[in-house]
Amino acid sequence: MPALKAVLFDLDGTLLDTALDFTDVVNRLLSQEARPAMSYQQVRGSVTHGSRGLIETAFNLPVDHPDFERLRQQLLDDYLQCLTNKTRLFEGLDDVLKLLAERNIAWGIVTNKPELYTTPILEGLALTPMTAICPDHVSQTKPHPESIELACRQIGCQPVESVVIGDHLRDIQAGKNAGAKTIAAAYGYLHADERAEDWQADFIAHDSRDLKKILENML
Repeated sequence: MPALKAVLFDLDGTLLDTALDFTDVVNRLLSQEARPAMSYQQVRGSVTHGSRGLIETAFNLPVDHPDFERLRQQLLDDYLQCLTNKTRLFEGLDDVLKLLAERNIAWGIVTNKPELYTTPILEGLALTPMTAICPDHVSQTKPHPESIELACRQIGCQPVESVVIGDHLRDIQAGKNAGAKTIAAAYGYLHADERAEDWQADFIAHDSRDLKKILENML
């Protein structure tokens, strides 16, 4: 394997635990609509599917329902006001970022979360990746490799010199399609019926604290 020059993280459910803020936003909207609240675990399993997935789960509505877009926009407007109220790095990820800094390894973000939300979250948490690729920056999102390839160009390495870490099959597929090594973040926002073992990633981190050891062995 070529020397590792870059580590590319998915955002929600991989680098950052954003589910508590999403739980608060979803439950405020449910309360306004006189609906029962959802548990953290229920919301957690839908975060990876974005605002549409959250509305589908919370209100049991199809995307073509006349109220769907109104509810989705209300959720997004509220979320924009509380992006980092409770969002934090997953346990052990601060040590991972320190390790990368010590070894002079670049790191970046490759997310399907729009830049409107990604940039203020990173700024609010004082995180400074070398690159942060959002859907706004590419014509095809993950699992297409375009975002991985763009991140590597901006960092100044080849995809084969990078590792992609994510908590969804599309992250692993994007990494593999680009020629990168991959780590499945099994601690992330998987549904109960999903198994990271089925994604054929090169490595699996069952706990966020496992990532440092996996990366140390790759350096």
